[in-house]
Amino acid sequence: MQTNLTMRHGHLSEETQERILAKTEKLPRHFERLSSIELIVDLQDASKPQVELLVSSEHKHDFVSHVQSDNLLTAVEQVVHKMEQQLRKYKERTIEKHRDPEVKRLPTEQPDE
Repeated sequence: MQTNLTMRHGHLSEETQERILAKTEKLPRHFERLSSIELIVDLQDASKPQVELLVSSEHKHDFVSHVQSDNLLTAVEQVVHKMEQQLRKYKERTIEKHRDPEVKRLPTEQPDE
């Protein structure tokens, strides 16, 4: 899986970049078929950084979430949380779509005594 971190209108220290990327590493736990993660941090307004998270998965499914907050790390946590919710909801929807409600557990056969 490919992970990219892009900064607009500013620069972040290596330590901050590593902390941000570490937060995105837990996304594949919610949906296994992710092909790329791109995190865009816009520092144009330093008092309210804007964070955008773009996630691509197999079969052309793209997910996007945006957050603007007073603190950069808070914004990253919020955008990752939003993405986790989207991925969880999508995964449940695909499971329900392929599940047949008519098929239930088959009764186990009892041997005649």
